Amino acid sequence: MTIAYWCVLAAIFLPYLSTGIAKFQGGFGPKQNHNPREFLETLEGSRKRAHWAQQNGFEVTPAFAAAVIIAHLAATSPQGTIDGIALAFVLSRVMFTICYVADWASARTLVWAFGMGCIVALFVGVGG
Repeated sequence: MTIAYWCVLAAIFLPYLSTGIAKFQGGFGPKQNHNPREFLETLEGSRKRAHWAQQNGFEVTPAFAAAVIIAHLAATSPQGTIDGIALAFVLSRVMFTICYVADWASARTLVWAFGMGCIVALFVGVGG
């Protein structure tokens, strides 16, 4: 298993960090577990933004996973470069979540764009 493949696993689980912030700082309990999606729609402020960060994480992860697989199969870059870009993507997702929860909208957009750039770089290849 390459580092990039491990990064795919990390990216799959990262949205659940946002879930924890949204639910458990928002008063989630056994009663709310009957209708968790309904509960999440009632949240406000940083908890609501954490929920949105979770949704964005679920939206972008398939593209990242595909990019990593394609980078491996097509050998778009040396393995060390693929691993580095994948690590940069995962770190960008952590920063994205922090920016989203903190309501740093401009920073969040820049971090999101960087993460998307990582996906493009995996597809087209960089370095050599």
